[in-house]
Amino acid sequence: MTKEHTLSNGLQLHEQETRAFSLIAPSEASSVLFSSPHSGRYYPEDFRKLLRVPLMDLRRVEDAYVDELIAGVTELGAGLLTANYPRSFVDLNRSENELDSRMFRDGPPTPAGERSPRVEAGLGCIPRIAASGEDIHARKLSRKEADQRLALAYAPFHAVLDDQLNAIYARHGQAVLVDCHSMPSIIGGRRVQADIVLGTRHGSSCDESLARLVEGTFVRRGYRVLRNVPYAGGYLTEKHGRPLEDRQAIQIEINRRIYMDESEVAVHAGARKFSRDFLCAAQIILDWADQKKAAP
Repeated sequence: MTKEHTLSNGLQLHEQETRAFSLIAPSEASSVLFSSPHSGRYYPEDFRKLLRVPLMDLRRVEDAYVDELIAGVTELGAGLLTANYPRSFVDLNRSENELDSRMFRDGPPTPAGERSPRVEAGLGCIPRIAASGEDIHARKLSRKEADQRLALAYAPFHAVLDDQLNAIYARHGQAVLVDCHSMPSIIGGRRVQADIVLGTRHGSSCDESLARLVEGTFVRRGYRVLRNVPYAGGYLTEKHGRPLEDRQAIQIEINRRIYMDESEVAVHAGARKFSRDFLCAAQIILDWADQKKAAP
């Protein structure tokens, strides 16, 4: 489904929604696209029937409500792409080759599942474990089932993301991807001290000037900000961040305690304040992109 709507500031936006994703394309004047690949909460019935863990165990690994927290970026003219399927169904921030072959009774759907620390931890493109550390599925999956998941959720999201960034680049000679996530407040039994973690692939996915501006904006609003620890940016940041080609990608991780009750997966009063603060950072990013585009 595709439709158009005009914002109060006169900007024309184009909205597209499918089972796999929801997209509000950026205005023609903007070269910035925000994404939320882990906030999906559509759990198909056939997937639910496969579960050996309570659904809440899967909800606790969502980047719950991040799509709603950042939705205001479209009022600034930026684009917004959000996933509808949950990350426990298919993790869009992984290569499609990051699969654990042990999960499939007749082999993985892509050639030779790529071994990586994430796959070994059960967090591949089709995840094996839930927040509790228990196996998600009550049985091994077939290759056909995995193929269907990738076709339903993975391929459409990545195709539209590629198309949008390429269209932005063709129009402006640059493209900026801001990939938004949330992180648990406790990792490995230790309380996470950072409120915000910026992932730049250790400086390889975006210009230092952009990372510095985003960091400073959050710091001035009272947030403790770290870079690349414990999250340096995932597959999307690595794939789309090529600053030497004027293709920027930065990952923003938000500590969940700022805006939600993690045990109940429910937002609290802090969500409204954070959403306002996030929009300040979003405006800084759009301004930076406009200035860079205008530079000789």
